[in-house]
Amino acid sequence: MNKEKFGIILPITLLSYFLILMDNSIIFTSSVQIGESLGLSAAALSWVSSAYTLTFGGFLLLSGRLSDLLGRKRIFLFGLLIFGISSLIIGLSRTAEMVIAMRAIQGIGSSIIAPTTLALIMDAYQNNMRQRAISYYGATAGIGSSVGLLVGGGLTSLISWRAGFLINVPFTLLLFFLTLRYVENSERRKERIDYLGSLFSIIGLIGIIYGFTESKGIFVIAGMIILGLFIFWERSVPYPILPLSLFKNKIRSGAYAARLLFMMAMLPFWFFLPQMMQSQYGFSALQSGLAFLPLTIVNFIIAMQLPRLTAKFGNSKVLLVGEIILVAGLILLAFSNPASGYWRTISIPMVILGLGQGLILAPVTSAGVHEAPTELAGIASGVTNTMHQIGGPIGLSLIVSATNDFSIEIWLMTLFTLASILVVAIFVNEKK
Repeated sequence: MNKEKFGIILPITLLSYFLILMDNSIIFTSSVQIGESLGLSAAALSWVSSAYTLTFGGFLLLSGRLSDLLGRKRIFLFGLLIFGISSLIIGLSRTAEMVIAMRAIQGIGSSIIAPTTLALIMDAYQNNMRQRAISYYGATAGIGSSVGLLVGGGLTSLISWRAGFLINVPFTLLLFFLTLRYVENSERRKERIDYLGSLFSIIGLIGIIYGFTESKGIFVIAGMIILGLFIFWERSVPYPILPLSLFKNKIRSGAYAARLLFMMAMLPFWFFLPQMMQSQYGFSALQSGLAFLPLTIVNFIIAMQLPRLTAKFGNSKVLLVGEIILVAGLILLAFSNPASGYWRTISIPMVILGLGQGLILAPVTSAGVHEAPTELAGIASGVTNTMHQIGGPIGLSLIVSATNDFSIEIWLMTLFTLASILVVAIFVNEKK
């Protein structure tokens, strides 16, 4: 690998990760049109998003571990195939049942792509190049989510909600052939697969995500009990799907908690803000997406500077500053008066929030795989992405059940971020 050039691996991984993040965000700005097109009730419409979230979050641990055991290239190609075919069927579907079913299948494809892309980066690059690549990968997480709102709104307003899914197909085909051509096969490890542990993890995670998404406490409790059984099983089995040694490193463990809390704040932000702007200001789906441009642009600019910033100040300091800036942006938004209009109420806090997000996502991603052995890179990436996926539904459920007042919703997001500051200061900021 040329020490000064990333080559083709980084574009393949970043575009793949961008697609699955954008795909999830598209739902936020096109849900009304999907419901009208398919004649969905509000409850049925929620399943277009929930079906994807459940399988994406539920299968992440298994997918991450399989990339360690079966080889990155093989499992990555399989994920791309699932994602591309399901996207095509969703875009052509005429029934709600087919859309929801394929969204669940699409979530499985995404659960393979998300951890494997990060593991491929860890395999391909070392030292400063790896840090730079992870910085771009982490920035993609924020940019992909906000750009998804813009792309979803644009395609829905100008063409159809179906275009938001069909656009995945040519990109997935391109990525599939680039992977075949340029990504090297990693060695397949001769190790048994922990099928019972996999089943426990899938059922437990799906139970928790479903329980919080649908506000059904019994499923949350059942999911936690099953995850407790999962952890007990993983402690005793000689070939665990989730080696618990991953959590012995305090920086990694702190990063997992910080990622969870970050998404508890940010997914509700991406969910509620387009709704508020459409109801308060009469914005269309496209206008709601465009309204996120201040955040997206600042996020992108900061992402380009992150390798230099982390090299100069250290990963943990940049992460801590990002968390503090994010809290400042949320507090400013909470104090703003929606009646003052978009430019005074939303755009200025968005610039601050974009700065905070840009400083958080790459460092917290890097901390999540901090000193992870190469043979555990896939599962370390899987845990990082699992925290990302389950944090959103937890935060959204807690906020929805507590209030429908926009200002209070923002204050609750602020509370989650304050908790994240404590976690980062205590654990992720630990000296080596």
